[in-house]
Amino acid sequence: MSFNEPQGPPTPAPAQPSAEARAGAPAYPAQPHPGQPYPGYPAGPYPGMPYAAPWPPADVLRSPRGLALAVCLLLGVAAAANLFSAAVSGYAFSLMKRVIADPAAVTEGTLDRSDVLTGIAGALQGLILLATAVVFIIWFHRVRVNGEIMRPDAFSQTRGWAIGGWFIPIGNLFLPYRTAKETWTASIQAAPDGSFRTVSPAPVTAWWVTWVSSLVLDRVSAFMYKRADTPEALRDASAAAIAGCLATAAAAVLAVLFVRKLTAMQTRKAEQGPNAAL
Repeated sequence: MSFNEPQGPPTPAPAQPSAEARAGAPAYPAQPHPGQPYPGYPAGPYPGMPYAAPWPPADVLRSPRGLALAVCLLLGVAAAANLFSAAVSGYAFSLMKRVIADPAAVTEGTLDRSDVLTGIAGALQGLILLATAVVFIIWFHRVRVNGEIMRPDAFSQTRGWAIGGWFIPIGNLFLPYRTAKETWTASIQAAPDGSFRTVSPAPVTAWWVTWVSSLVLDRVSAFMYKRADTPEALRDASAAAIAGCLATAAAAVLAVLFVRKLTAMQTRKAEQGPNAAL
């Protein structure tokens, strides 16, 4: 439009604010009622807030297979380290028997060598146990979270107990077992028709009983070593140490079976769905 063309009707003046607005009424549109949230938001608002709550972060299934492989490898190394320690304790046991039979038959150098081997075996056990425990607990927490996604009603404890339960004195003798058994139950597929079915928890129970037994034997042998001041007492402490190391090695092997089975169960349920295939 050129400047010479006739002008249109004049633009109306902007509306003046009402008396309510000038008196302090809100200038923005009223927010929706808490029961009527914005589209795309959940219905429940935060307490005391006019806006609906944002979506909470959703849990997702995460594959435990990589962690399971690492755990199984470390458990294999731990079993080997405990077998080595059992052999060292057997060597000390035989030395003490020889000392009891004839003190002059064992030289001071031989006894020193036994002490050095015992120290090496103990340090090796401690390092491998620490590494294995860290990776195992990470795997344990992951399968626990997966189990809660698959079947939330299967658990009597929050997921944090999958970690915290290991560090509570006395409680660590049964709390992780409860978590393991509930995770096992949550990871079982239903029958093809949707009916409930069970899978024997024998791998869980066998691993846990053997593990707790190894802990008790380790404590007993450590107490006996601490109080040993005769060849006879050292012989008996060495025998207890052999039993403890063999029990720990057996627990590591059974833990491998438990880890592999539970990982396979969760993988199958994640890939096939809650019902088993025909």
